[in-house]
Amino acid sequence: TLSLPCLRLFNTSNSRMTIMPAWVIDRYGSNDVLRFTKNAGFPIINYPNEVVVQVHAAGLNPIDVSMRGGYGAATMAMKRDPLNINQSGSEFPLILGRDMSGVIMECGLDVASAYFKEGDEVWAAIPPWKQGSLAEFVVLSANEVSKKPKCLSHIEAAAVPYVAATAWSALVNTGGLNKDNCAKKRILILGGSGGVGTFSIQMLKAWGAHVTVTCSQNAERLVRGLGVDHVVDYTAGPVEVPLRALEKFDLVLDNVGGDTESWALGLLKPWCGAKYVTLVTPFLCNTDRLGIADGMLQTGVTVASKALKHLSKGVHYRWGMFAPNGLALDDISEMVDAGKIRAVVEEEFTFSQVPQAMLKVEKGHARGKTVVKISSGEDSSE
Repeated sequence: TLSLPCLRLFNTSNSRMTIMPAWVIDRYGSNDVLRFTKNAGFPIINYPNEVVVQVHAAGLNPIDVSMRGGYGAATMAMKRDPLNINQSGSEFPLILGRDMSGVIMECGLDVASAYFKEGDEVWAAIPPWKQGSLAEFVVLSANEVSKKPKCLSHIEAAAVPYVAATAWSALVNTGGLNKDNCAKKRILILGGSGGVGTFSIQMLKAWGAHVTVTCSQNAERLVRGLGVDHVVDYTAGPVEVPLRALEKFDLVLDNVGGDTESWALGLLKPWCGAKYVTLVTPFLCNTDRLGIADGMLQTGVTVASKALKHLSKGVHYRWGMFAPNGLALDDISEMVDAGKIRAVVEEEFTFSQVPQAMLKVEKGHARGKTVVKISSGEDSSE
């Protein structure tokens, strides 16, 4: 087992550290590109609305595995360097990890003390164009950060933000759902036992919706425990057959992709404003393959043609995307502390086991989230 240094809490404004421990990649590829270093560059505040956070736990998501292989590299490069000043490969060494729970160590000048101060326990979903959470420290905009729920440990809290922000973007921003209009709505979640699925179930049930999910038989107990009303086992045969026998739905959230588009929209109530929202889109693949301009053009043509095709049948076709949202995390934190949502952690790894954790995520068939413990923060003296 890899031996890691003891991680320390300190006041960054006094100590002015320049390096930190982190897992990085120096090129895109398979799991062997992951490298542990004690000399990663320490994150610094470049803008007055930023905060430096000591990471106590990091959650892993399928996008981390995809980004390790270069997925979205063209779009992320444009986001980091919109004027294309830096040469290709300037993102390396790159730190992965989109979920974070930790403690604020330093605040920029514009971060109001009424919102955040040093020592606050926070959680965040880190945008994929920023350095990630598989490191001792990370720098984030204050509007991407939220106070961690008091009832969750850092390990539990790190399982929530990215899937919560993704689900919120898909269901609320794109799907038009909220706590006041969900009662008695029929929602279908394709792929209900992963991170986004397990979070979406709980949020929708808290808002009074009727929720049906597809999952394998061995995940049924998990989703039933989260409050699901109806479960369809996708391993028992073509899943669309039993779904077509059910009453039509007001919204379908697709975490699976593939050929689901060919039949899932037929499960919606026609001419009632019903929506199909898929999180499996070709947007980043288009920009990787065709470049930014042509990729965005291809994306626009694809989504417009599909939307028009299905609108003629009385249903709405939409793409859902992750969007960092500290305000949404504020609302979700309240729901967690009220006991309406719980963290679903499938497996916990130590900081030295990051490669094993990535392999676990890469295998798929998740039953909740994979989380890495980064720092205990127990010893603040030295």
